[in-house]
Amino acid sequence: MELSEFEQRFEQLETKLAYQEAIIEELNQEVRKQQIETVKVQEQLKLIAERLKTHQSSIIAPLSEETPPPHY
Repeated sequence: MELSEFEQRFEQLETKLAYQEAIIEELNQEVRKQQIETVKVQEQLKLIAERLKTHQSSIIAPLSEETPPPHY
């Protein structure tokens, strides 16, 4: 293998490595964004669930207060 051919192959490998490093960094940033969004959604879901629990008891009347259906 000639020196120039070796240098070309080495340069190609360096180029590929640099490209891969850039892509990996972009992917890491995207994963970070997704993690932040996931935490926000989980917090919102938790808040909604808590609100539903507090409202659910006020929506359903106790059985003693329920009026019988019209066919009785």
